[in-house]
Amino acid sequence: MQAGDASASSQPARRSPLLWVPTGYFTMALAYVMLTSVTAIMFKNLGMDNGKAAEYASYLILAYTIKPLFAPVVEMYRTKKFFVLVAQLVIGAGFGAVALAMSLPGYMSVLVVLFVLLSFVGATQDIASDGVYVTSLDSRAQSLYCGIQSLSWNIGPIVASGGMVFLSGWLHTNYVDSWIGAWQIVFFIVAGITLAMTAWHWKVMPEGSRAEDAPASLGAAWFILKDAFVTFFQKRDVWLMIGFAFLFRLSIGLLEKIGPFFMVDPVLKGGLGLSNELLGIIYGTYGLAAVLLGSLLGGIFVAKRGLQPTLFLLCCAVNIPNVTFLLMAIYQPSSLVLISLGVTIEKFFFGFGSVGFMIYLMQQLAPGKYTTTHYAFGTGLMGLCMMVTGLVSGHLQQLLGYVTYFWFVMAATIPSFLITWFAPFHLESHLGSGTK
Repeated sequence: MQAGDASASSQPARRSPLLWVPTGYFTMALAYVMLTSVTAIMFKNLGMDNGKAAEYASYLILAYTIKPLFAPVVEMYRTKKFFVLVAQLVIGAGFGAVALAMSLPGYMSVLVVLFVLLSFVGATQDIASDGVYVTSLDSRAQSLYCGIQSLSWNIGPIVASGGMVFLSGWLHTNYVDSWIGAWQIVFFIVAGITLAMTAWHWKVMPEGSRAEDAPASLGAAWFILKDAFVTFFQKRDVWLMIGFAFLFRLSIGLLEKIGPFFMVDPVLKGGLGLSNELLGIIYGTYGLAAVLLGSLLGGIFVAKRGLQPTLFLLCCAVNIPNVTFLLMAIYQPSSLVLISLGVTIEKFFFGFGSVGFMIYLMQQLAPGKYTTTHYAFGTGLMGLCMMVTGLVSGHLQQLLGYVTYFWFVMAATIPSFLITWFAPFHLESHLGSGTK
């Protein structure tokens, strides 16, 4: 969409954004993390090997990667609130259907189909929820609630990767003999939360206005999308910026699914032998807290120093601390303190450095006639990297073993360093003194 799609509605919001911004972004994140991350742990618990578990979960990122392609359709019909409510209703019912389907013979094929469908519905929810935010709030209010928006989104991974993974293990240990039964309860709970959020948003969420340049037909939507692609590739040094968007988090993509697998795999297989409960605590509590703190401090660092002089340092922050997983694979510590410290260090510096990635996309790749869409292209390239690396990561780990695989992850940081060193700066930065 064009830059005009971010204009706020001429009508003020009738209800305080505090009633719907936190719950809206929490619900978005809950669905995304359950589909793209938690499913990998579930698949592994249900007997899949690392290769297939990582591969199947990574396919579910596709819908979120290509959502700019169907975003114009959301602008054409009804209101953005309508799409939010329908999407959340379908997601809630879909997670309930997942829980029921796990009782069927040959349930795994049914689960995969349901998850793929839900990923497209989840991507639609993201588009519509963002649309409500940017068209119901003026620019001052958008800035005011930006921190709340980000914090609320990050509560989603804490509940999903932390709470729900912990709950699955606790149920399996104490109340349910099978992993199927434990995960059925988890998905029923997530379904209930999502449906409750649907009812709440029906009462408190504003409608969200149509964008000034909303397409009136599918033909018009296709023209806008095509023009957005053409103008995107006309940007100066666009291929270097594309390379940056795809490669900056390459090593993180290789680590994302395998890190948790490494934690729960038995010691004899090279893992650390943790339970789902401990994985949920370490990743969903300490890890997420470290990401939040790192993101906060990274933002302050960039604001004071400027993006251009700090971007390579931020790339180092994202990539070098991955060595903690290599060290844990070599020494296989049994101390929960050491394991938690290793994860916390990696997650803190990931949060610290990733700030530079998002700011670069906003300030160098996105500006122009179609700012919002071009920013979505950049985040889509990042999502594509996460998907491609996730598809191959489990198979590579099985082939190489954990120690050699984590050496490979460290080697995969080299393209990130190179592309960051050559990342172009053609537009004036709005942060710090690092302008050009």
